[in-house]
Amino acid sequence: MDGTAGIEIKRGSVLRGAGGQRIGTVDAVFADYLLVRTPGLLPVDLYVPRAQVTTDDQGRPTVSQDRRAAYDAWHRPLKRAPHD
Repeated sequence: MDGTAGIEIKRGSVLRGAGGQRIGTVDAVFADYLLVRTPGLLPVDLYVPRAQVTTDDQGRPTVSQDRRAAYDAWHRPLKRAPHD
């Protein structure tokens, strides 16, 4: 079952992980995943499956992973440069 069924997640929401740690900001909401941009000088896009997202007692989107595990699981770098 989808962890976010019936829950509205809006662009600009902060996605939190294990221990309340900030993972990033929701940049776009799609039917089966959230595009989450991490904070920092070099932001990274994470493609978070909606089935992995729940909400805390205040209705904020959360995942069970910490920041590093989220990066390892959901970062999708380019395989090679588009012009190669």
